Amino acid sequence: MRHFFPMLLLWLTALMPATARSVSTGLTVSQAGQSATVPAAEVRDVMRRATKYMMDVASYDGGFVWNYLPDYSRQWGELEARRTMVWLQSPSTPDVGEVLLDAYHATGDEYYYDCACRVARCIVKGQLPCGGWNYMFDLQPEDSLKAWYATTGRQAWRLEEFQHYYGNATFDDEATKHCAEFLLRIYLEKKDEAFGRPLRQAIGFMLESQYANGGWPQRYPLMFSHPFKGKADYTSFITINDDVMPGNIDFLLQCYTSLGMEHLREPILLAMHLMRDLQQPRPLAGWADQYTPDDLQPAHARSYEPRSVNTGTTVSMIMRMMEFYKLTGDKSFLKGIPQAIDFLESRRLPSSLASTVRRTPLQDDEIIMPRFINPDDGRPMYVHRKGSNVVNGDYYTDEITGGTIAHYSSFMTISPGRLRQALKEVKALSRKELCRQSPLNASSVSRPKDYYYAPERLSRRGEELPTAGSVVSALNTTGYWPSVLRQVSHPYRPIPYDMATSSEDRTYAQTMVGDEYDTSPYSNETIVGISTLTYIQNMAILIHHLRSQ
Repeated sequence: MRHFFPMLLLWLTALMPATARSVSTGLTVSQAGQSATVPAAEVRDVMRRATKYMMDVASYDGGFVWNYLPDYSRQWGELEARRTMVWLQSPSTPDVGEVLLDAYHATGDEYYYDCACRVARCIVKGQLPCGGWNYMFDLQPEDSLKAWYATTGRQAWRLEEFQHYYGNATFDDEATKHCAEFLLRIYLEKKDEAFGRPLRQAIGFMLESQYANGGWPQRYPLMFSHPFKGKADYTSFITINDDVMPGNIDFLLQCYTSLGMEHLREPILLAMHLMRDLQQPRPLAGWADQYTPDDLQPAHARSYEPRSVNTGTTVSMIMRMMEFYKLTGDKSFLKGIPQAIDFLESRRLPSSLASTVRRTPLQDDEIIMPRFINPDDGRPMYVHRKGSNVVNGDYYTDEITGGTIAHYSSFMTISPGRLRQALKEVKALSRKELCRQSPLNASSVSRPKDYYYAPERLSRRGEELPTAGSVVSALNTTGYWPSVLRQVSHPYRPIPYDMATSSEDRTYAQTMVGDEYDTSPYSNETIVGISTLTYIQNMAILIHHLRSQ
């Protein structure tokens, strides 16, 4: 829910508690005082110098990862990357392209459009023959990427999606959706067929990969080659988690409204209706993250994502159902919401538990609950781990609330009262007017907005964004904004054979990373380098400053 429904994003922020919000929402922007005195010419100069550095030095042929050391001896996407790799999960290559188009609209400078085209051409190089994209690609021959998966990817303990090379495309983390979305936007700028052809291929891929019942798998073309620790390969399961189905609906709706592709209406509605119907019956009237495609039953994913009804996903789907109602006027999207809220309330845990599993106390209207609920007996499942790395470690679930893993919370907090108030407000809307205004019922074609980023969407929760003046003064003489890199990792080292037996060690039970052989990222507060997110954020602030003048 990051891109196509900005109002829904803000609405979710207002309704959901702090621990359930995205790190890119719920912030304030300070643009008074110092910013008002910064001349537009100086802002433009800083934007140009920063962009020239990112495009000419940081990027590899127009592609980006997340973070770089200043000497480029190491760089990271979600995991450590090779210099020739291009990352597609946010915040990376498509995001840079989007902010470059924002800069083009704010300044009218063709330089930014040319840079955006360079980014788009790089993304097209990574498009797979099927029409989609993986999390990343390597501009070296395929053997280079396979070798990365067999080393760095293989030893990322908690990031099991990188432990096996499939060679197909993924919808996970909106990797395919975000690339296609950027191609749509840059194509609509000047109707350049260099971007129109891969855009249509991406649309065709999304339609081809959709199941007849309206769902989408996590990866496509379908593969079943990676059963993991006795469980079936989950990548063919219908997936809601990480915005797979919601993100695909968003993208097809953008194409429907901006390209006039009326044949997309049926697959959009089919997917919406399936998401509605995936709600479980009482008393566990919530949604799961994944479903087996044939019988639509809750299914597992990674080791720490057990087969369950997920309370966090249920909150997101409640909001989605309200948004679908606003898009269609179809009351069936609202029918299951009261039962879903009742289900969430029925999972309430003692409020005193909040102090041990989250850093801030509950608000007056919040409740805390387990994230994962066993769909067979309604009992909670809390996730733990033992061992120290990918070969001797294991994830498991039980009903013990203490000592759960740190990188994926076993708990959720919500406000049932706010959800009920939101439902009440949506019901008060004129259904007739919603139907009349629905983009799914209109034949007119509309362009996307000229600006993709509002700066307040880009910082971490609870932080006030810097002013334009401070952003201008922070650019160093080299041309980048020095940033503390939010995550780093251990360099790859082969795991010794004598560690390949299961371990009962609990040293790493609640850490972000295991031993020195674990290539998973962990938090950093000391290493300074070049951050793609910082570039995007600061450019958005400067663009906002120019627009406000």
